[in-house]
Amino acid sequence: MKEMQFRELYCPPARYWTGLTGLAILMAMSFGTFLYLEHEGHWVTGMNNQVIWGLPHVFAIFLIVAASGALNVASIGSVFGGPLYKPLGRYSGLLAISLLIGGLLVLVLDLGRPERLIVAMTTYNFKSIFAWNIFLYTGFIVITLVYLWAMMERQAKTLTRPIGFVAFFWRLLLTTGTGSIFGFIVARDAYNSAVLAPMFIIMSFSYGLAFFIITLMSAYLWGDRKLGDLRLAKLKNLLGVFVGAVLFFNLVYHLTNLYIAQQHGIERFILLDGGPYTAMFWLGQILIGSIFPLVLIYAPKYQQSRYAIATASMLILVGGFCQIYVLLIGGQAYPLSLFPGYEVLQSSFYDGVVAAYSPSFWEAMLGVGGIAVALALVSIGARMLKVFPESLEDPDSLGPAH
Repeated sequence: MKEMQFRELYCPPARYWTGLTGLAILMAMSFGTFLYLEHEGHWVTGMNNQVIWGLPHVFAIFLIVAASGALNVASIGSVFGGPLYKPLGRYSGLLAISLLIGGLLVLVLDLGRPERLIVAMTTYNFKSIFAWNIFLYTGFIVITLVYLWAMMERQAKTLTRPIGFVAFFWRLLLTTGTGSIFGFIVARDAYNSAVLAPMFIIMSFSYGLAFFIITLMSAYLWGDRKLGDLRLAKLKNLLGVFVGAVLFFNLVYHLTNLYIAQQHGIERFILLDGGPYTAMFWLGQILIGSIFPLVLIYAPKYQQSRYAIATASMLILVGGFCQIYVLLIGGQAYPLSLFPGYEVLQSSFYDGVVAAYSPSFWEAMLGVGGIAVALALVSIGARMLKVFPESLEDPDSLGPAH
């Protein structure tokens, strides 16, 4: 294989600045939303005393989980020695950092008192998983930056593999910590499960690779560069494996809950009686996010279709968003069991009542702003740094067996 030549991504200025201007407008609208929420208070959102993590948290967790998985391509190339994936490592690192920053920005702006983040960063309660995540998130950014530098600096090529190992295990630790936020909350029937930590890891692989494929195809289309079918097929097949694994872990999660008599209530709520949450589970998470993409990925009719690959990736992201929404919002909407084993005859604390929650426009704009920030960072980074190979044509030295 001949050595790859990396260049900054170039596309016609009108096309580039139009896209960046659109993202800037979304970011400005999101910042205006933040100022409005700061002035009026969170009562203008759909959140309440029962559902305290709303739609912005869904966006934030979705982006954070995807950020971890976006680095998977770099790991396969430099840590596990995949020759077709190695030239994609630089962009993998840039995308991972951008998605994480976008997700964390949404999280911080939704705190209500974002300036109190300084307290969380200087005063630690190590009995709280949230304190652990402060180190996991910042550590991920620092390690990935060093990893990206090692991949781009010729004199540091020997450091790429060991740093890649550190980045690989750190991102597994990060996603485990994110999943454990829910797994450690024993008061919520939907959260209290050890299955959530490994499930979040495989979710990150799926969402991150879907983001990677869509943005990679878009970048090479915008920059008029060649993207070979063999590499794209490898990425597509790997994505299918991850989607199937997410579906399997969902099956294990729900079968585990159905095996435990105490969890039958939450399972009936999510699978049968949850109204919008049930619809999002079956239609969004299972049908749109799993079944349809698997058909588009593996059906012989679509094997050579790039539109099918892009569509499958988009559907996976839609289904992943629904999955986190059902887990996060549906898990809070289901009533707490304040007195297990006892029946409360009368109470003014919403005992046994499904919490009402309707996302507001302000919450949606805050989340969209996080995605816009991530895409803007990717666009600017790709324009300034040599993260994309000049061409990703299929190498002649590698046949279909590779």
